Amino acid sequence: MEPIGILNEGQIYDLQTAEALNIQGDVIKADNSAESLEILRHSCAHMMAQAIKELYPDAKFFVGPVVTEGFYYDFKTDTKISDEDLPAIEKKMKEIANRKLKIQRYETTREDILTKFADDELKQAVLKNITDDTLTMYKQGDFEDLCRGPHLPTTGMIRAFKLTRVAGAYLGGDEKNEMITRIYGIAYFDKKELNDYVRMLEEAKKRDHRKLGTELELFAFNDDVGAGLPLWLPNGARLRSKLEHLLYTAHRVRGYQPVRGPEILKADMWKISGHYANYKENMYFTTIDEQEYGIKPMNCVGHIQIFKNSLVSYKDLPKKLFEYGVVHRHEMSGAMHGLFRVREFAQDDAHIFCTQNQIKEVIFEVLEFVDALMKMFDFKYEIEVSTKPEKAIGDDAFWETTTKGIMDALDENNISYGIDEGGGAFYGPKIDIKITDAIGRKWQCGTVQVDMNLPSRFNAEFINAEGEKEQPVMIHRAILGSFERFIGILTEHCAGEFPFVIAPTQVIFIPIADTHVEYAKQLNKELVYNNIDGEVYSMNESLNKRVRMAEKRRVPMIVVLGDEEVANQTIALRNRRTREQSNMSKDEFMSMLNELKQGSRI
Repeated sequence: MEPIGILNEGQIYDLQTAEALNIQGDVIKADNSAESLEILRHSCAHMMAQAIKELYPDAKFFVGPVVTEGFYYDFKTDTKISDEDLPAIEKKMKEIANRKLKIQRYETTREDILTKFADDELKQAVLKNITDDTLTMYKQGDFEDLCRGPHLPTTGMIRAFKLTRVAGAYLGGDEKNEMITRIYGIAYFDKKELNDYVRMLEEAKKRDHRKLGTELELFAFNDDVGAGLPLWLPNGARLRSKLEHLLYTAHRVRGYQPVRGPEILKADMWKISGHYANYKENMYFTTIDEQEYGIKPMNCVGHIQIFKNSLVSYKDLPKKLFEYGVVHRHEMSGAMHGLFRVREFAQDDAHIFCTQNQIKEVIFEVLEFVDALMKMFDFKYEIEVSTKPEKAIGDDAFWETTTKGIMDALDENNISYGIDEGGGAFYGPKIDIKITDAIGRKWQCGTVQVDMNLPSRFNAEFINAEGEKEQPVMIHRAILGSFERFIGILTEHCAGEFPFVIAPTQVIFIPIADTHVEYAKQLNKELVYNNIDGEVYSMNESLNKRVRMAEKRRVPMIVVLGDEEVANQTIALRNRRTREQSNMSKDEFMSMLNELKQGSRI
């Protein structure tokens, strides 16, 4: 395989940059490694920009980075671009690839760039974020752009690519700026890898939780209500309630105590916590009786006050408090996406107060909880340790000690993990739980955060074994992350075929004739007493049509009732999950359903 770059101390350099700066290191080849794909996708982004420029000569470009799902480029043109225009752009990209243009790097001065792009307001905006006097340009044919690289030697190496969607994006990610166009794409060196990815995208469209949420009548959004504020319909509310109850029991058997804090607190609380200085742009504020209040974006401040409400002994630790806390965060309009990113959501939030000697024990217990939950929903998962971000409170010694403590705890139990540099919360490092769904996509869900800053800021204390006051460690913990996001992920993971224990409707009864309706209603009533949700389909439609209607609802079980079932107090069951049909007594049926519920304990 042909060399395309150099890896030196974690930094990727293309061959031109490595030669110019005399950089040595490991050779990167075109082998679909993470490093090689970054070079390929960066070059593919530039080739897409060149194609856009040739098709739309007035186009101006902002930035075109490589991201987890491929690459994108932000640009503007007087022509409205939609998904229907992507095939034409792809065709032009293939022409450029066939030209096998040499990709050339050269250095220039800041003054030259300012002059060259004097009439390009997007390029001027890019330059505002760059302080270097010497800048690099990359040129291929008639197209060139300001860029650090890395890039391939020629466009001829870019063969397997696909443009995936058109989106809007605020210039520089600031919603106060103008909205410009963004096109996303993906590229691989291997055509098979690309085809596999395209098939995954097609499957993802079928599983889109927004589409299934509408079909299954789980939730809705309404512009009159407000962006990012989901309305939970009866089916979705039943599903969510079952998930909440399942987790409630799982928390209680692990020694957690339920609590509830207010959704609005005085701004002074958020100033003490550091949220006012470090998180204010994500919060909503109001004034009551000339006093500023902040609507909570997190539950931690309320839980600290609950901990402080009574005298706590070291014998009471670890003290575990949990709440399905409703929080509000200001998300930019362009960033919201179904249930994945909303402005109001409920966290499965917990805060564990413990001694420093108990940190490892608590982390292990939380990870056991995570493992049990992920196994129940058939998710594979990975763990990442997120380190100090740019905006942070606490000194370097705290961050180094705490981060090392987390890593040591994971190492001692042979738990593998990755590192997310700069991804920690502003008040402490954290463990992030990243799950993989049925079609191979990764999602950020749960988090475990070790925090000694907030207990110190709020003077939280317990009485130690010597009878003296001591500051506890506070561990922030959410396993689902939020009910909204997790339900969105789970909907796509199982394509709406929810596990029996949380399915919105678990059984649909279909009486063949009017004379069988009363028996169906009796059975359904018994289900309600057993905390199982059923429905009776007695509408004036043919039996086959009612069965098809039930199938479309993706219910786990369909029960057909006729003369024989009424006379013998039996049921005829169609189990949609196992694709089996069977007959059994009413009591056997009820016992089977209860066993299914009991077998789903976490």
